[in-house]
Amino acid sequence: MTSLSALTLPDHTQLPDSDGTFVKNLQEHPQSILITDSIKPVLEKLHPDGQYCIGQDSGIYWRLTDPPEKGAEAPDWFYVPNVPPTLDGKMRRSYVLWKEYVAPLIVLEFVSGDGVEERDRTPPSQGEVGNVGKFWVYEQAIRVPYYGIYEVAKAQVEVYHLIDNAYQLMTPNDRGHYPIAPLGVELGIWQGLYQNAELPWLRWWDEQGNLLLTGEERAIIERQKRERIVEKLRNLSPEQLNALGIDPEMLE
Repeated sequence: MTSLSALTLPDHTQLPDSDGTFVKNLQEHPQSILITDSIKPVLEKLHPDGQYCIGQDSGIYWRLTDPPEKGAEAPDWFYVPNVPPTLDGKMRRSYVLWKEYVAPLIVLEFVSGDGVEERDRTPPSQGEVGNVGKFWVYEQAIRVPYYGIYEVAKAQVEVYHLIDNAYQLMTPNDRGHYPIAPLGVELGIWQGLYQNAELPWLRWWDEQGNLLLTGEERAIIERQKRERIVEKLRNLSPEQLNALGIDPEMLE
């Protein structure tokens, strides 16, 4: 008889990293990049040791099934605190709960259809491997504290908070945002231009209501600041510039 300790459960290198489906619309990929890029400074402060994981359209395995894909959900975006970003020197192909034990803090789904799939509460059938609803999996199996359902077509996001083992629909604050307290940020809709598309994008704000910027946006603001400083300096005389230790020729 084989003991439980002798069993070898599959890890991220042994499980499929794709179910063969295509991304459902072209907006999903830039949306993932946008929320990942803008929240990185926050995560770097929260995890100075770099111990966190972000998944983008990658599988979370929560049960063993045959075929393996039936035991996984692939959120469009998720964040897991206090876990290594790589395993054994390799990039994660998926996130395997029975090897990690730490559930994602937040999962985000980007709706491409009517939203029924993202709100499906169907529990598993007794003795069957059939389809299980996403909502049920995140709430009852993985127990993700925060679950967001983003619908670009409706310019809205719903956020659910796990309280007493059940999801409660959150009420937005006065800014129309949803506070994600453990991260010290808010989640909401931003109407604007990103990657040449004017859309109601899903974005982060800090607790004071300041938009969290992408690296490109931060670079643009810094460049604009430098240009304003240079323009002010050009209004000074050469004597004034020399008194400040600035070579007038550097401003030409």
